[in-house]
Amino acid sequence: MRLSDAAMAHLRGTLDQPDPGPRYMVHELLGRGGMGMVYRAEDTTLARSVALKVLTTAADAPDLAQRLSREARVLARLDHPGIVAVHDAGLLADGRPFYVMRLVRGTRLDRHAVGQGRGELLRVFLRVCDAVAYAHARGVIHRDLTPANVMVGAFGDVLVLDWGVAKVASESEPAGDVATDPDSGLTGAGDVIGTPGFMAPEQAAGAAATADARADIYGLGAMLRHVLRVAAAPVPRPLAAIIERAMATDPVARYATVEALADDVRHWLDSEPVSAYRERLLERGARLYRRNQTLILLLLGYAVVRTVILIWRGI
Repeated sequence: MRLSDAAMAHLRGTLDQPDPGPRYMVHELLGRGGMGMVYRAEDTTLARSVALKVLTTAADAPDLAQRLSREARVLARLDHPGIVAVHDAGLLADGRPFYVMRLVRGTRLDRHAVGQGRGELLRVFLRVCDAVAYAHARGVIHRDLTPANVMVGAFGDVLVLDWGVAKVASESEPAGDVATDPDSGLTGAGDVIGTPGFMAPEQAAGAAATADARADIYGLGAMLRHVLRVAAAPVPRPLAAIIERAMATDPVARYATVEALADDVRHWLDSEPVSAYRERLLERGARLYRRNQTLILLLLGYAVVRTVILIWRGI
């Protein structure tokens, strides 16, 4: 009897299911990449659901095992509410590394963006910037910032995921660069690090090892451009200029820091001038009106009432 594709996939997943020891009861497979598989598991000691990431059985090369262990160490040093927390790490009986992290529940940013308003997307984007800026302050560059690597939770939490190809300033580059397949979204061996459409030009040219924090700034600009397009949200000139500066081909022409990029977005939200755009006189007047609309309307109302009173007294 021939088994269906679904039955074969289930059987394959059962056979591949890791055994990390008595503390963790492994359940269903949540996702699979070129380097690792993520399962939902139960921490029997603390009675909580967690996510367990383990090296795939096919990816048994030492350099990939090193990358998975390194990813766990990178996450462990980034103690920020916008970055998933690591709880434990170890080796399976067959020698494959694994680590245990917070189970993230939510929606990927590229899916969350559908039907969302521009203000909501910009607020989420600023949360992403905050997490990335924190990582940069600790010498870690993500190098694969995409909407698919950001999770938006049901209670407003925003998490930046997938730090497997992150660059740590104090460490040498691991052997075997990793590139993201644009069709499958999975990572595998390659010469380029990042995701086409989101990676900086210097990464696409194979210079990811020497790329600095401005590569992440390019990725953030591409992320913002993408989610606004998905939401079909209008992009005013100042906001378009912010994206254009973040995605400049020359790294020197980009924002120097993530904080500078986030500040410009906040200024635009607050109807303040942004450094990336030189506004025209009419645009400045419209911006000032939006920022002081209540006060202006009150003054106009007062002027109208005073004029009516003066006219009535003169009759």
